[in-house]
Order: sequence, then C-alpha cells, then structure tokens
Amino acid sequence: MVIRKLNEGETTPMELLLLADPSRKIIEEYVTRGECFIAEMEQQTIGAYVLLPTRPETVELVNVAVIESQQGRGIGKRLVLDAIKIAKTKGYKTIEIGTGNSSIGQLALYQKCGFRIMGVDMDFFVRHYSEKIFENGIQCRDMVRLSQDL
Repeated sequence: MVIRKLNEGETTPMELLLLADPSRKIIEEYVTRGECFIAEMEQQTIGAYVLLPTRPETVELVNVAVIESQQGRGIGKRLVLDAIKIAKTKGYKTIEIGTGNSSIGQLALYQKCGFRIMGVDMDFFVRHYSEKIFENGIQCRDMVRLSQDL
C-alpha cells in the first residue's frame, strides 16, 4: 500500500470520503481548504484522509475513510499514523480530530493512535446535518473532540 497526496487536477475521491461523512457539501468545503491524501493498492484507491489547517500550529484530521471491502485490515490505523507523521513534518504542534459519539470503533482507534479526548461539542451533528445519523444503534448527536501533541 502506498499513501500519497492527491495531485492537483486529480479527482477528489468523493464516494470514498462520503463513507466517513454523509454531507457532500461539508466535504467539498473542507477539501478545498485542506489537503487530501489517498491510499492505493494495486492501482486502486482504497483509503483517504484530509488534513485541514485550523489555527497556527494546529491541523485537524477531518476525514478518514477506507473502502468497505478493505475495512478491518488495519488500513484506517495506517492512514491515521500517516496523517500524524505528515503533520509533524509540516511543523504542526497539535493534531486534532472529531468523531461522533456513536463512532465506537473510531473512538477506540484514535485513542490507540495517541489521541486524547479534550471535549464534546454537544448536538454538533444535529445542528450541521439535516438528516439524523445512526451508527451502532446509537443516534450520532455529539462530536467527541480529540487531540494529540506532536
């Protein structure tokens, strides 16, 4: 597997990013302001993430997605660790990530990768998404914010 920055002029892997964020409008907004990285295996895009500068010395990992046929094979963890490495090489001091209260697997993954919970944005998904989101039988209402010093 190779992870690389999406080249200028290449098509954003929207269908892949929609696996991690159901809002095309929100994805389009942060992709234009951030940098998209893709994971390829045998010339097929199997994963992606987006790094978005938010404040001086801080970057946010705003989307981590893996195609369904490759989920559960450690690719998400490799993407998160790659994002941390890239953030360090770019000189950022902090990397942040947010995920839904219902995203049990993602919460575990991010903590295994060194992130710590720093807060909760109550009703984030209710305010910013027109349709209700359910995951693991739980309504996704709140954004759990995590951070890691680099």
